[in-house]
This record gives sequence, C-alpha cells and structure tokens, in this order.
Amino acid sequence: MRLDVLYVDGDITTGDPGRPRARRLGVWRGRVAGLDDDLAGCTADTVVDLRGAPVVPGFHDAHQHLSMRGQRLRQVDLTSPGTATLEQLYARVAERAAALEPGAWVLGHGYDQNKIGGHPTREALDRAAGGRAVWLSHNSGHMGVLSTEGFARAGFADLDAVPDVPGGHVERDERGRPLGLLAEQAQGLAHAVLRPEPFEDWVAGIGLASDVALSEGTTSITEPGICAGLAGNSPADLAAYLTARERGLLRVRATLMPAVDALHEIGDVEPGHPWFGVDLGVRTGLGDEWVRVGAVKVFSDGSLIGRTAAMRVPYADRPDTSGFLQHEAQWLHERIVAAHAHGWQVATHAIGDAALDVVLDAYDDAQRRFPRPDPRHRVEHAGVAGDDQVARLAALGVVPVPQGHFVGEIGDGMLQALGPERARLCYRQRSWLDAGVVLPGSSDCPVVRGAPLLGIHDLVNRRTGSGQPFTPAEALTVEEALRAYTHGSAYADHQEHEKGTLARGLLADLVVLGDDPARVDPTAIASIEVVATVVGGVPVFGADRLRVS
Repeated sequence: MRLDVLYVDGDITTGDPGRPRARRLGVWRGRVAGLDDDLAGCTADTVVDLRGAPVVPGFHDAHQHLSMRGQRLRQVDLTSPGTATLEQLYARVAERAAALEPGAWVLGHGYDQNKIGGHPTREALDRAAGGRAVWLSHNSGHMGVLSTEGFARAGFADLDAVPDVPGGHVERDERGRPLGLLAEQAQGLAHAVLRPEPFEDWVAGIGLASDVALSEGTTSITEPGICAGLAGNSPADLAAYLTARERGLLRVRATLMPAVDALHEIGDVEPGHPWFGVDLGVRTGLGDEWVRVGAVKVFSDGSLIGRTAAMRVPYADRPDTSGFLQHEAQWLHERIVAAHAHGWQVATHAIGDAALDVVLDAYDDAQRRFPRPDPRHRVEHAGVAGDDQVARLAALGVVPVPQGHFVGEIGDGMLQALGPERARLCYRQRSWLDAGVVLPGSSDCPVVRGAPLLGIHDLVNRRTGSGQPFTPAEALTVEEALRAYTHGSAYADHQEHEKGTLARGLLADLVVLGDDPARVDPTAIASIEVVATVVGGVPVFGADRLRVS
C-alpha cells in the first residue's frame, strides 16, 4: 500500500491501552493507517525520520477561548509577572495611550488584583490615559474596569445614572458613584459599546491564536461560548471560524459552544411544540473534523479569584460575601432542561459549590424528564466541589472540566479566597479519577497561559506560583495527565472515536517533543520543548526541524 506519510524511528506514546507504544506510524488521508507491523510492505510519498524523538497524541485543550485569545494578543498585556504593581499597570496604559490615534480606546487584559495590590480605578485610569476611553479586562474575564470616558461612550456621561445590573456588580464609592469595576453581567455596560468587534478583526485574531496554539502542541480546542454572552463577540462568530478555516488561518480543530443566549424558540415543529435552539434546528454535532458545533454554554456564576463564584459559605478573606449566581436558579434550570430536551449537550460554567448544586439539580431533572443515552453534559471548571458533589456528578455521568494550570498561575489567590479548610475542595483532579470520571485537560486561556505542557506540569506537581503546595493529594501521574489532555478532552466532546489516541482510523494528530514527560524530572515538565506539531499527518509547526525524505 502507498501511504501519504510514514513516520519512522519515533518513541511514540499512542494513548491506546491495547497498544501503548510504537516506533513507526503511517498516515493515509489524514488518519492513522497503522503502526509498526501493520505497515509491513507499505511505502509512502513522504518519510519523516523522527530520530528517536518522543511523540504523543496531539494535545486537545477542552476549554480555551481561542478567539478571545486572538484579540488579547492585540491588546496591552497586563499579566503578571510583567505587570507586578498598580503603578506598572498605569504606566503601561499611559504608554499605549500615547501611541494611539485621537479617539481610540485603550484596551488591556490580564491584570490580577491579587498580585498587583488591588483593582485599578476609573479616576486613576483617567489620569494615566489622559482622559481616553479605557477598558481593562481582568484575567478571569469575569470583570473589568472602565474609565470615565468609557462610561460616557457607553451612554453614561452622568455617572450617577449608571444602573445596577442583575447578575452583576458595579463597585461604587460612598456616594454611590462607580469606581470603574464592573463584574459579571455588569460588564455588559462596556460590551454594549465595545462589541461586536469587526468581523475581519475577529477572523484575523482566530488565525493569530491558532498559530500560537500550534507552537504549544495543541491540535484541537473547544471554545466555550461564541455568538453571545460574556465570551462571545457577535451572532457571526461561527461564520468567522468558517472563514478563518477557508482562508487557511485556522489550523487547529475547533469545537465551538454557542452561548445559551443565542438559543431561542424557533417555531413549532408540530402543533403546540416550539423548538428551542438555533435557527435551522442546528444543535450539538453539526460540522466536520475541523469546525463543529459542540455543547451549549451556560454561565451560572462567576470567578473564584474575583470572589463572585457562588459558594455554599462565605469567602475566607471576604466574610461579607459568598458570591452570586449570574441568573436566578429557576432561569438556569429551565434553560438547561430545555436545551437537553432538544438534543443539546450542555456545558455549564460553575466554579462555586453553591452553583454546582444548582447545575447538578438541573442535569438530574433534565435526564429524568427527557431520558437520552449518554448526554455527557459538562461542568466547566467545577472549581470547588464537596465530596458529596463529586459522587453525585460521577453518578450522573457528567464530565467536569477543571483547569490544571490555574494552580500555577492563580493558585495563591484561590488559597487566599478559600482558606486552608476549604482549599482541599478546590480544582480537584485525583478525586474525579477515583470516582470513575473521564477527566479532560484544559487551560481556560487567556485567563492563564494555554500551553498544555504547563497544564500537565501543574496536574503532576500541584504547586502555586509562590511555591506553596496546593492539595498535593489531588496530583495525577504523568500518564494520567497526558491522557487527560488527549483522550479525556476528546471524550468530553463526544469525539473519542475520532481523536485523542494514535490508533488505526483516528485522526493523525501528534506532537514531537524534546523530552518524554514520563522520563524527565516532574519539575521539568513545563520546560519541555515542542519540536513539531502535526495535524492530519501534516507538520504545521516545526516542519523545518524534521528530517524528511
């Protein structure tokens, strides 16, 4: 048989329990044609000599805001450690403001009040930016700070007229005037004037972020929230992805979650039975191996480091609050049940344990009232989960989607928010596996950096940025962490029959590494180099570093 590509002399970890390792891998029409002895007598148009390099299945980030990541690459980077103080933040804002055309917005992203000493304020931004309109997005994406001119452009030249927003919070001074911080649904006051960003900018951003993801070994992403809501840009977000793919800009595989705000009753499919979904009856599963519609995304609560996630008890360092739901519990319940009843996989953001109770109640009720085989609903983050909730989630067949690298980048802030007693419930990993759950790997980039090897590092090592142990009992082995970022993420998307392992008939997505994560010192996993990334058998990053004949 004549193959398209033959990869030889590789130290290949397949992810397939029945055939865990191989030396040779053949590719035909973008899929794995066989391994080792399967390839006896086969020739190929192209032969790639891996020279003994470690190879693993392509990484799949089960929760990455790729399109948002692309836009943030064009904004002022306020992430730590580059921005370590409020003074440095204001200096970066001033620098960007001085370089812009008159009337242009200063847009920045990634600050963390836990690391720089507090949130920036409206008045200080006014001084730094010389009165320009400024919007700075918090690293969580669940809050941001608006300048005085920003409020004016949003329709609030009179600051006393800025309203409270259900499901959100407007930080105010003692006179009731906004300090600039807008949390959760209150961000809509800024989004109303900033969104939608131009279609062509969105397409270009998808391409930029795709290139960065490939350099990190990511071959698939699941984007949680397009078309509407806190994470989406416009009703044309799916078209932007399709356009990026048509132009060759999108080179990672993308599963896209429409925000629940995009779903609506679209008319009776039979008398008295209106359909709940997207026009044409589009739902989970439509698409191909490159761009497909995934679960519908629902936001139930907010951010742990922002103290807006809905908790069963108050925050350790903010006993005046236990967070809040972004919508009434009944609203969430009704929409989750309706989406389930109309064939959608549902993925609900729930970080706090009080929010998790609401979500699991809705999933349980939905399946009892409208039984479906293996709906495989998801909980995005499952940031704080009690032992009772771990058992209940597993019994319901729900997939939790926690983020490993949160520990390394924002773990210190999470420990501060929860205190030592409740911290053991935070971003669990081992507990999910022990309960029999298939665990995916994800980053929530651009909330934190998106490189999968950083996530695998933290899944194994469980230490914060300051070096504190972070519930080490929840650590995974290297093999378990790698399986999460490959098979586990494919499973979370109902795609384990297509990708996630290097087995005959599955997509030939793989990563060539500088070292084997299972053989290096665990503390060195984050520094392993991505040598090349291969999608559908074709090297799309690092091709010049492979020996091809």
